Amino acid sequence: MGVLIELEGIDGSGKGTQAQRLVKRLTDEGWSVELFSFPRYTETAFGKIVGDFLNGRFGSLEEVDPFVAALFYAGDRFESRRLLKAALDKTDVVVCDRYVASNVAHQAAKLENAEQQAELIEWVERLEFDVFGLPRPDLVLLLDVPVEVSQQLIAHKEKRSYTDRKADLQEANLSYLEKVRRLYHQLAQRPQWRLVECVKQNQLLSVDAVHELLWQEVSRLLNKNEPNVLPN
Repeated sequence: MGVLIELEGIDGSGKGTQAQRLVKRLTDEGWSVELFSFPRYTETAFGKIVGDFLNGRFGSLEEVDPFVAALFYAGDRFESRRLLKAALDKTDVVVCDRYVASNVAHQAAKLENAEQQAELIEWVERLEFDVFGLPRPDLVLLLDVPVEVSQQLIAHKEKRSYTDRKADLQEANLSYLEKVRRLYHQLAQRPQWRLVECVKQNQLLSVDAVHELLWQEVSRLLNKNEPNVLPN
């Protein structure tokens, strides 16, 4: 069975670009690899609902209960579970551009009380991993950028399939993104997480430099992995 690598970070942190770079590097190094990008806006019924949610169909971020919003994202992955497990069975590495931790960080960030946050985190992870049976990641790479930098990067994003806006509900809310970033930092204390600082000395690192930092962590994981996961 292959290993599951998850890329996380606030909106505009470069996850999509780095996920594609990682897939290319793995392929060039002789590993079989498959990429999943969540939410799968156009591929699943729940993915379409997520797009509607981010476009404000159900109200503002504050008007949609985070437990309800979490179900949209979890449902998208539940619909994708068969494909995800099949990919893990047939390839060495599966890379996920966003995964369960995105749901945890984004929904818990909407709650002010630490006890409520802990309740939601436990509930989402139980729902997705235990009830829905999604595989747990072997490595979570957190691309960390300040919110001010993420806003500059969001402004340069190309048109997305789920929205005509330059920024969706989450991307446009700076205070919310700051809370999400803090949640990510909290989650990054876990053993399987690695925090990758994409800004050093107030300068955004190049795409190549960030990729090399990610590759160091991925190489370390693959080198110590089970012997039945080998390059082709």
